Amino acid sequence: MHENEHDTPKASFDRATTFLRGGDAVMAERICRQALNAHPRDANLLCLLGASLIRQQKPQEAEHTLSRAVRIFSDFSRAHEGLAEALIMQGRLSEALEALERAAELEPGNASVRMKKAKVLTGMGRDDDASREFEESFKLTPHREDLVRGLNLQRMGNIREAENVYRDVLQKDPSNVDALRLLAGVAMRAKQWGDAEMLLERALELAPDYFQGWMDIGMARQEQDKTEGAIEAYRQVMRLEPHKPHGYTSAGTLYAMIGEHDKAMELLQQAVEIDSGNFGALSGIGHVQKTIGNQAAAIDSYRRCVERNPDHGETWWSLANLKTFRFTDDDIAIMEKRAARKSLVEEQRASFFFALGKAYEDRQDYDKAFEYYAKGNENRRQRETYDPVQTVDLHDKFIEVFSKDFIAERAGVGCQSNAPILIVGLPRSGSTLIEQILASHPDVEGTHELPDLGRVARSIGLKREDRKSYPQVIPFLDDDEFAELGEEYLRRTRRHRETELPRFTDKLPNNFSHVGFLSLVLPNAKVINAKRHPLDSCLGSFKQLFARGQPFTYEQFELAEFYLEYQRLMDHWHEVLPGKVLDVQYEDVVDDLETQVRRILEHCELPWNDACLRFYENERAVKTASSEQVRKPIYATSKHLWRRYEQHLGPMIEVLEPLLRTLPADWQPENYPG
Repeated sequence: MHENEHDTPKASFDRATTFLRGGDAVMAERICRQALNAHPRDANLLCLLGASLIRQQKPQEAEHTLSRAVRIFSDFSRAHEGLAEALIMQGRLSEALEALERAAELEPGNASVRMKKAKVLTGMGRDDDASREFEESFKLTPHREDLVRGLNLQRMGNIREAENVYRDVLQKDPSNVDALRLLAGVAMRAKQWGDAEMLLERALELAPDYFQGWMDIGMARQEQDKTEGAIEAYRQVMRLEPHKPHGYTSAGTLYAMIGEHDKAMELLQQAVEIDSGNFGALSGIGHVQKTIGNQAAAIDSYRRCVERNPDHGETWWSLANLKTFRFTDDDIAIMEKRAARKSLVEEQRASFFFALGKAYEDRQDYDKAFEYYAKGNENRRQRETYDPVQTVDLHDKFIEVFSKDFIAERAGVGCQSNAPILIVGLPRSGSTLIEQILASHPDVEGTHELPDLGRVARSIGLKREDRKSYPQVIPFLDDDEFAELGEEYLRRTRRHRETELPRFTDKLPNNFSHVGFLSLVLPNAKVINAKRHPLDSCLGSFKQLFARGQPFTYEQFELAEFYLEYQRLMDHWHEVLPGKVLDVQYEDVVDDLETQVRRILEHCELPWNDACLRFYENERAVKTASSEQVRKPIYATSKHLWRRYEQHLGPMIEVLEPLLRTLPADWQPENYPG
């Protein structure tokens, strides 16, 4: 660095800024300190040194430097703003607010100062004052009136009009970061993740230190299965805000989702070290511990989470979702009190309702349990988008496209690998048990619910000029394309695997709709249909608060209608692909485990292995709601649970009646509606 000793203050400032923006705060600090030796009273260098120290999580050193800048240049707004950042890192919010108020007096038009004031006021519990500061910061941005109008439209639910406002702003000012961010938010709300990513990439080119932009683009990439890109985005968040837990929590959660539990725990624990009360990280640690089979540690993590934030209904539900956990009287009293609070966020209220349903079910108070389950479903259904007619239409298309003649014409095409074993059906119907049995075989690797088959299928239309989409596009594909699609599925699922075993499971229940597609792209893949008594299957879903997806499960009529649609499509696959799918009835597994295990292994062309009978000894990670149940031997008490709730299941029984009347007499309800 000696050749730069005689740089002007501006040249040193520019060089240090370049390093800081590039993520090298240490080098930026060195340049600033060297330049300050020659120019000790340079305000910009002092403030930049403070920023470099803040980036390195050295708030006390930053405070010392920036306090000096404030003493020398009491009228320099940036010095007061930087000092506030150092104080915020140390939790000294009142002092930080004083510094920001002084900065705002000196530079009333600084939107950044207003935004920081809003965050500090939020941290102090002064939400109304924080909202006013946020509005003030927003008014200071270009095209502020248009953007405020767009925000107001968005809040009133006029999303399309808001989108048009943001687009108009971008036509006038293509570099408006706020408009890009808000339009990306509209795209994310509509689950147009690719569009959101593109808009956020543009915003981040213009504002590379935009913290929330990196968080949002991480989410957009994650939703598109761009795992590496999402992780990189979250690492940028950690670089920009190393003293905040957000990046660590998001990256840790993503690592947990892809099965890298050690990395997940490391990052989530870092988040807790930064903020011991961060319920997202504490809850995430509990999820990982549950997945790897450490139930006691998971309970401890969940307990720590609700102690710090008793309003976090999601964590109470996580405790209930362990299935083998039991709530105390005090727990129930706390949950009922919290669930009744008018100010509670509705998503959390739904979690409380489902947790209370499980609590009363464990006490065999089935009427009270159903009351809470019903409240939870009603609450959640209000925020779900589901159209039963679309399900019927889609299944009609599957049946039309994958006809017996068409499948016979294309028999034998596709990738010839026999590695995948798909376990399909409806949720809460025994698929996790079947996977655990298979994963106990020495030739089979158990993965989890993989999203790849549906994503490969839906990607076909994106590559075509004629814009034909799945499934209507299927007849237009040639043999080589079917083989390529099968190989693409194998490539995509490779990231979920940790071994080189010859076979692996994919237990995403909703893959039942893609059996026809699978038969063409991977004709040697095996399919097992996990079945259960229709009312037990539907009731199991009705009692389950899913983290995402399964929007048909939150209303009795819709749930039962979906079951009939599932049965209709499975009947079609049995007709056009005889022998392709093995039905495994949960109740039969409970009554005669060995016979059903032999059927399963024979269907999958696997040799007998006694370990499959001792599936509960398998210590593999299990992600689904049944994770604790499949680590124990089977008990007959899990059969016909629906009878305990029969008097409450009228709508469900009414829709399922034609199917229920085909069952043995002792499997039917005592009475049918009407």
